[in-house]
Amino acid sequence: MSPDLSFILLLGLRMVIAAAFVVSASMIAERTGPVIGALVATLPISAGPTYVFLALDHDAAFIAQGALTSLPVNAATIFLSLIYAVLAQRRGVVISTACAVAVWLFLAALVRSVQWSLLGGLIANAVTFAICLPLLERYRHAKMPLITRRWYDVPLRASLVASLVATVTSVSGWAGPAVSGILALFPIVFTSMMLILQPRIGGPATAAVIANGAHGLIGFGIAVAVLHLGVLHLGAPAGLSLALATCVEWNLGLWWIGRRRASPLSSRAKRSNPGADRG
Repeated sequence: MSPDLSFILLLGLRMVIAAAFVVSASMIAERTGPVIGALVATLPISAGPTYVFLALDHDAAFIAQGALTSLPVNAATIFLSLIYAVLAQRRGVVISTACAVAVWLFLAALVRSVQWSLLGGLIANAVTFAICLPLLERYRHAKMPLITRRWYDVPLRASLVASLVATVTSVSGWAGPAVSGILALFPIVFTSMMLILQPRIGGPATAAVIANGAHGLIGFGIAVAVLHLGVLHLGAPAGLSLALATCVEWNLGLWWIGRRRASPLSSRAKRSNPGADRG
């Protein structure tokens, strides 16, 4: 198989995978609410395939160095979430998304200018989340309105995500490990959900999905650190597998905690209204 054909096939596969996951995540958010939608969105939907494809073309040292840069970029994504959540309360989708992405690009440029260590990346994440999580708390709760689906919804969402993936992939082909690590964490999933959901369910409800993703991004940052260490000591396949397992287990833990907290509230509501279950 020629290199050009191989690149086209891999690019097409990546576009299909990312589009399918993002469309599924947005549908889940519409049907189940912002919490579950956010847990799906913070899985390695885009970064996972990106690193798999990078591992096919590069050695373990390249992947490990890329992960070191990806770690502080994860902190930039939480700032993107905060900017969007604030603006989406009153502004339209174009302004809210454009400003959030502009902030991310600025912070990514700052990340590129620094030689990062694992400890430095972890500290950057810890400080960022300590600042942003309390500020995002007020935007986490919103009702999902009823939505009437149109025939072109799914093709439009898939085309949007696939176009973003193709752009990032094409640029990363000539980039080094640091730039590849930044591009691997380009917020394709969050950006796509902003553009897809806000015209349908409104700014506050979309902001709730993005804001609820903040806790998932903590686990994502831990997974990136696991990727760096795993690739260095165990090789790319083991490192990628451990990183994926870390992300999935973290989000499952968040889901379980949410269920545990919701159960006492439901029980108290039934006790306060004992006739609610009787027709």
